[in-house]
Amino acid sequence: MRSRIACVFCACLLLLLPFASSSAGYHAVKRAAIGGEGGWDYLTVDSTARRLYVSHGTHVVVLDADSLKVIGDIQKTEGVHGIAVAREFNHGFTSNGRTSTVTMFDLATLKVIREVPAGKNPDAILYDPFSRRLFTFNGRSHDASVLDPSTGDSLATIPLGGKPEFAVTDLNGHVYVNDEDNSQIIVIDAKSLTVLSRWSLAPGQSPSGLAIDVRHRRLFSVCENKLMIVLDADDGHVVANLPIGSGVDGCAFDPGVGLAFSSNGEGTMTVIREETPASFSVVENVPTQRGARTIAVDLKTHALFLPTAEFGPAPAPAAGGSRRPPVLPDSFMILKVSE
Repeated sequence: MRSRIACVFCACLLLLLPFASSSAGYHAVKRAAIGGEGGWDYLTVDSTARRLYVSHGTHVVVLDADSLKVIGDIQKTEGVHGIAVAREFNHGFTSNGRTSTVTMFDLATLKVIREVPAGKNPDAILYDPFSRRLFTFNGRSHDASVLDPSTGDSLATIPLGGKPEFAVTDLNGHVYVNDEDNSQIIVIDAKSLTVLSRWSLAPGQSPSGLAIDVRHRRLFSVCENKLMIVLDADDGHVVANLPIGSGVDGCAFDPGVGLAFSSNGEGTMTVIREETPASFSVVENVPTQRGARTIAVDLKTHALFLPTAEFGPAPAPAAGGSRRPPVLPDSFMILKVSE
């Protein structure tokens, strides 16, 4: 990529590096005990500040991304789903499902600045540096709330027509969000705040996690029927579909190694290599731990983080179907996976 005619061969090798530099061998390298009660959903890595933000029921636990020691806590985020970081404004935000609000906090002190209304049951939350806007994706009202990240003020509501799940930005004016109800990806213009396109994820069904390779214009959507669907981020055509584990809820892409990851609640992590922008393959299915269904990648160290807990035996099935096994008290943890 950086060589000229005298180094044509070396240039070709460099072009292949993002797709050929990684090999199999991911494994759990650390389990960091956090404890406490309550469920969990998304987590966010601030690779620059070396912080890991973890949703945990009614609060957000803040850890050092290197040592995994707890360094702070953001309270009163009832039913928190996700965390977004807007470093240029020194503000962070949480989406609080139970109260249908967004909590705005100071990144330096972790002190809450204000709480603002959002749509019903805000789930995923995203800061888009291109438009300098904050988006929440609201599961029960089937819309997106748009906020000013400098003040927290509400700017607009975008009707979506289905239940939104995770969202990503291409850093060039487009926001993409999975529509779980209709098994599609909705494309939003981040400036005009309008829906531009709706792309089918067939054969994928009920998508949850979403990731993006910004450079090569590829979207990775993980679906309930154990498939990762790879789409072109410009026209929405399906490039590939690949098998993953069951119980998936999260997806990540690491551009430094050219790998996509799905976190499968069954207790595995599927690793998929981007050989070229048109060719993808499953590298391995890494044992993680039961319940580890969401994921975040540290773009500096290339480590992955997955929250989970220990579970007791499942109770007898109810008349209407199966019951979930109980989470054992004080067993909440963060699993670190690396090569």
